[in-house]
Amino acid sequence: MIELKEISKFYGKGGSRFQVLKNLNLKIEDGDFVVILGASGSGKSTLLNVMSGLERPENGQVIYDGADITELSDDKLTAFRKHNIGFIFQQYYLLPNMNVIKNVRMGADLAENKEFEAVIEAVGLKDKRKKYPSELSGGEQQRVSVARALAKKPNVLFLDEPTGALDEETGRQVLDYVCKLQKQYGFTIVMVTHNLNIAEMARTVIKMNSGKISEIYTNETQKTAYGIGW
Repeated sequence: MIELKEISKFYGKGGSRFQVLKNLNLKIEDGDFVVILGASGSGKSTLLNVMSGLERPENGQVIYDGADITELSDDKLTAFRKHNIGFIFQQYYLLPNMNVIKNVRMGADLAENKEFEAVIEAVGLKDKRKKYPSELSGGEQQRVSVARALAKKPNVLFLDEPTGALDEETGRQVLDYVCKLQKQYGFTIVMVTHNLNIAEMARTVIKMNSGKISEIYTNETQKTAYGIGW
């Protein structure tokens, strides 16, 4: 379980200092599929960064299975992310001089996962494993970033606008792969998106407004990537 207690986050200094997250409290169960919605500036990406340990809050606790990661040193926090967290962003962040296998191996090596090529096959890139990023479409590059993140065998997969740079067809394809892999590996998903339709795929939906959680609800039925509007 991930638990946030009285989380506050500020940016800026002096007179330009402003509060982005305002005393948030939240619980996320293991194996859940969570979508965070909100307008630009609502704090949803900052919440994702704080929850994942990429940023530290000014106040509050971020607790994973009873352990408060806000108390960890920088080195121990890095080690925690290395062994527990996977990230997928709107930008692919692939190394252009490495082929698919080598890009994915970067994630696999962090977990000493020698069977990482199974993940490449799972995202449908078995035949393109020796291709370089410049030889792949946008959707294929995003699938490489998915495979790289999952090759770490993370307990939690964080996604920040993963379909933002993709067209509808490839966006649906990437989401479909992520959902299938969650069922296979059992990790928790926490996704930030502007696309309201994607929320229909989640079990838990969190709405944010002005740095606060305005609503949390559960979908009784989760739709597939091909069953939602776009």
